[in-house]
Amino acid sequence: MIRIREVIVVEGRYDKAALENAVDAVIVDTAGFGIFSDREKLALLRRLARARGMVVLTDSDSGGFLIRNFLKGAIDSSLVKHAYIPDIPGKERRKKSPSKEGKLGVEGMRPEVLEQALRRAGATIEGEAQEESGGPRPMTKADLYALGLTGRPDSARKRELVKRALDLPERLTVNGLLDVVNVLCTREELEAIIGETP
Repeated sequence: MIRIREVIVVEGRYDKAALENAVDAVIVDTAGFGIFSDREKLALLRRLARARGMVVLTDSDSGGFLIRNFLKGAIDSSLVKHAYIPDIPGKERRKKSPSKEGKLGVEGMRPEVLEQALRRAGATIEGEAQEESGGPRPMTKADLYALGLTGRPDSARKRELVKRALDLPERLTVNGLLDVVNVLCTREELEAIIGETP
């Protein structure tokens, strides 16, 4: 499994699940057209793009291109790469009928097709294109536990304080928080934030 440096943006949770089987990366879904009215998530995507760069990977149907074009206009284009899946007729297993346009979406693609789409888009594959920097070890759920952000009676309150301090959406899950803090701050910076919170 390849590791992608950039944050990858997909349309929905099923797309995210399919991509997680193909690559190791921070993957954020737009909740479909929900991104059009979700200012918090759009602000988060902008921050993630500035921190790591971004690859947009949407379905090849009209809805996918509508979301892609919205993001093109909302996020600095110098920070964004666009990956495209091929037009393949069919339907996803979980669906009773094909989509309106009869094409498979990201969730219906095989892992090797998704990997190839990311390679073609110029995604940075860690360990291939350049030497790894040997930077700090990414935080894990065990680190969040050690910091009191999970598994403790007051963990939810601490997570909310961290989200506020980092200006993150309040609906961000623990897994989402882990992905975001690994992009936006170091363990030491997170410890400082927790130390500053009451």
